[in-house]
Amino acid sequence: MKLLHKDIEKDNAGQVTLMPEEAEDMWHTYNLLQVGDSLRASTIRKVQTESSTGSVGSSRVRTTLTVCVETIDFDSQACQLRVKGTNIEENQYVKMGAYHTIELELNRKFTLAKKIWDSVVLDRIEQACDPAQKADVAAVVMQEGLANVVLVTPAMTLLRAKVEVTIPRKRRGSCTQHDKALERFYEAVMQAILRHVNFDVVKCVLVASPGFVKDQFISYLFREAVRQDCKILLENRPKFMLVHSSSGHKYSLKEILSDPTVTSRLSDTKAAGEVKALEDFYKMLQHEPDRAFYGLAHVEKANEAMAIDILLISDELFRHQDVAIRSRYVRLVDSVRDNGGNIRIFSSLHVSGERKYSVYLVCGLQQFFIVNSRIIDILAKDELIGCAG
Repeated sequence: MKLLHKDIEKDNAGQVTLMPEEAEDMWHTYNLLQVGDSLRASTIRKVQTESSTGSVGSSRVRTTLTVCVETIDFDSQACQLRVKGTNIEENQYVKMGAYHTIELELNRKFTLAKKIWDSVVLDRIEQACDPAQKADVAAVVMQEGLANVVLVTPAMTLLRAKVEVTIPRKRRGSCTQHDKALERFYEAVMQAILRHVNFDVVKCVLVASPGFVKDQFISYLFREAVRQDCKILLENRPKFMLVHSSSGHKYSLKEILSDPTVTSRLSDTKAAGEVKALEDFYKMLQHEPDRAFYGLAHVEKANEAMAIDILLISDELFRHQDVAIRSRYVRLVDSVRDNGGNIRIFSSLHVSGERKYSVYLVCGLQQFFIVNSRIIDILAKDELIGCAG
């Protein structure tokens, strides 16, 4: 993401102009947008024209519109973002108040105006525009006949390819069909890696499976790379790392990132840091359960006592349509930061955030934890959810 212009007043009102440069920037933009904001961007509009003879025709024209945001639709797999709203500026093709849907495009700038730019949104812009933030981890989670090729970016866990091949069982006296099917499977996984993994950016490719599937695949991969003289694989061989997993399904990625050997290799990546933070919580829950509590009221009381060392919170909370609830969490984040605490915002599209934990606090005195988003309505009533230990 490139920041082209920033104009924010002392009352925190203002606008910024940004240009998305890669697919993940659409996820950051989705987190920046809120209902009621003003979005100005280039878009395509179908217009009807009437000739001097009275015949009516239609054509598609590119124009620049400013809409008041009403609906935000994000496709996480395609990384496409569509924003629907009413036109609020004069335009020769679109009447005032008419509805239009803008699909934001890569390498086309847009201007976003808000009545209040809070600290969480400004931090998101800083994170999105940081050139050091890249999709630096790829993973192949596999078992016989099933493989998932995944990219782990600083903000998202993206499934880029799913390979499924039926593998016949070995028969007494003949393994031919089994071996041929395995070769087809390994070839398909190899092609998926070449198609979806950018080795100029990726620091590490994790290959995980139960049993010896990963070892057999790596042997096949580099044997074929030598035979086909595939230089991109041969040059990047040191980036491949074999890890054990309990299955070939995507959810095993969390287990893989928790492996100490993987954590040390990926110590500078955001995904590994988030998974480690959750593992630290689980260890605390196991060894010192009296220090783990549930309830939003407890969290805020801990903050009042300046007892919070690290705050982990899901970005999903900052997309809440209720301004009062969203502001409550923003105030919590600001207060923890002012008191010297550290903030970690979990991405709800990350493997660490898929279970949608809302708030997790590591405190100097106590630890507090709010369970998943299904009970946010209960939490809003300040009811005690329960106590562990």
